[in-house]
Amino acid sequence: MGLRIHFVVDPHGWCCMGLIVFVWLYNIVLIPKIVLFPHYEEGHIPGILIIIFYGIAVFCLVALVRASFTDPGRLPENPKIPHGEREFWELCNKCNLMRPKRSHHCSRCGHCVRRMDHHCPWINNCVGEDNHWLFLQLCFYTELLTSYALMFSFCHYYYFLPVKKRNLDLFVVRHELAIMRLAAFMGITMLVGITGLFYTQLIGIITDTTSIEKMSNCCEEISRPRKPWQQTFSEVFGTRWKILWFIPFRQRQPLRVPYHFANHV
Repeated sequence: MGLRIHFVVDPHGWCCMGLIVFVWLYNIVLIPKIVLFPHYEEGHIPGILIIIFYGIAVFCLVALVRASFTDPGRLPENPKIPHGEREFWELCNKCNLMRPKRSHHCSRCGHCVRRMDHHCPWINNCVGEDNHWLFLQLCFYTELLTSYALMFSFCHYYYFLPVKKRNLDLFVVRHELAIMRLAAFMGITMLVGITGLFYTQLIGIITDTTSIEKMSNCCEEISRPRKPWQQTFSEVFGTRWKILWFIPFRQRQPLRVPYHFANHV
């Protein structure tokens, strides 16, 4: 899709990402088989709800894969610094390479990343300038998919009419209660965690502050021009068309902004 592939060799990150994929597969396979399809076949729910469920799941998976393997903004070893922007660059004291201000050196990946927010083990990648928008979409669609699955799990037992046709020879039918309890536990745990993460990410974009800058408190010491939230979100997503902020299939193009705004830290 026009983005550079970035692969991090980190067994810990592979385990975290594998766990996320397992939870996604668990919900995408078992929830429809136990809840959606049986109730659809008996006329309890319309088919559009199943289409929406799979649509959200696909968007979630695409955002996860692209956020994990997209180059977050790794700086080349010999970057070309425009003559009029030299004052907005600095020397990294770890890799001894020049980098734009607001960049950070990731000790796990071993290189500097433009406008790095943090290193996320759940995607086995840094969250930086070029994949931050995909990470936000991942948080959004994960929260949406989890809420959708929890809602149907609740309705399956407390709202929908009981399913009349049940094939007790199927493993998922015989062990339905245990499977749904595990799905509810994973769903609630993920929903609570992703809600807190998504909230901090949104606040960071609104205030134009990365997670690393918050932890270092460097932004409190420097007065800087504040930008409207529409501008900060547009810079992260690479477009002012708000509908495109929700599409993970496109290619991000950096917005042309004054350099003193883009590198005022």
